[in-house]
Amino acid sequence: MNALPAYSSIGRTIWVSLFGRWMFALLVPWFVPTISYLLIGPPYLESFSNFALGTLMIFVMTVVAFVPHDWAAQYVARKYPSLNMSLKRGFYTALAFWILTFLYVSFYALLIIRFKPFHAELDAGKMVNVYIFEFFAVLLLTGLYELNYSLNKWRTININKEAMKKAGMQGQLQSLKSQVNPHFLFNSLNTLSALITDEPERAEQFVDEMAKVYRYLLQTNQNELTTVATEVRFVQSYFHLLRTRHDTGVELTIDIAEADLHRSIPPLTLQLLLENAVKHNAILEQTPLHVTIRSIGDDRLEVKNNVLEKSTPVKSTRLGLANIMAKYKLLSDRRPVIEAGTESFTVTLPLIDVKTEHP
Repeated sequence: MNALPAYSSIGRTIWVSLFGRWMFALLVPWFVPTISYLLIGPPYLESFSNFALGTLMIFVMTVVAFVPHDWAAQYVARKYPSLNMSLKRGFYTALAFWILTFLYVSFYALLIIRFKPFHAELDAGKMVNVYIFEFFAVLLLTGLYELNYSLNKWRTININKEAMKKAGMQGQLQSLKSQVNPHFLFNSLNTLSALITDEPERAEQFVDEMAKVYRYLLQTNQNELTTVATEVRFVQSYFHLLRTRHDTGVELTIDIAEADLHRSIPPLTLQLLLENAVKHNAILEQTPLHVTIRSIGDDRLEVKNNVLEKSTPVKSTRLGLANIMAKYKLLSDRRPVIEAGTESFTVTLPLIDVKTEHP
């Protein structure tokens, strides 16, 4: 017997699945009586007792058949979750339902033919009508399932986009707060002032890089994702400011595979990690802070810095790391891995493939 397809956990009942109570109430009143008549025949309508008990029997059979149908629906939805996979998801869902329906209907029909409950008149010849009805019932139910799934997926995507906007705004404010403050501006302008007098060409380059940093902060972080190549260019501009200010006290090594440059990450991810490294470590020319950004395979980047304890440690708010983790939770099934050691601090970042992960 064909079950109402849904995308819910096994512990949930039919009427609280993604189809919801309204879908259950819409389908059962016509589906169960129709298939009951096809399986039992005219005796189904000969008496109230036959009608009531026959309907109850077929209803129980339908509920029993629901569980494997639900498993199949969940499996197909997990295999093809994106909105642009509707045709493929619908085809495989319908195929799975047809196979399961054929098996269940055939089994139930054999029992009814053998024991003839309610004086059922079902025989092999009349089974053709049952199979034809189930064929079209599966098409209808698959279409309703796909419509409901797509609407819920679309709603989830919109909710995630709103959450991403909030996370992006938080990240932007975090970056602006740590950089566009009197202390940062004072140091930057003080550096610029010294360069204008002694090295005007470097001063001009410093202004150009500073403009790139703020332009990226104000514009790119509005997007959910950016390419690694774009983020690296921004980090190089940001590092130019740090290097101009701290000279050889801070070093940056970037070794990223060509293929990884075309992958994606949340905007400001590398900048936040570089900023954290500078913020929480001593900057000394004789023992420089060394930050390395490199590919380590399996679509991952490693951001690592040596630990140089400050004489006056800066209290960590962990807002930067929390912001990164929050974005990854919305954008990918994989999460960054943080390893804080006594000699080094390492963050492993999964790279996001927009075609397969991002809806």
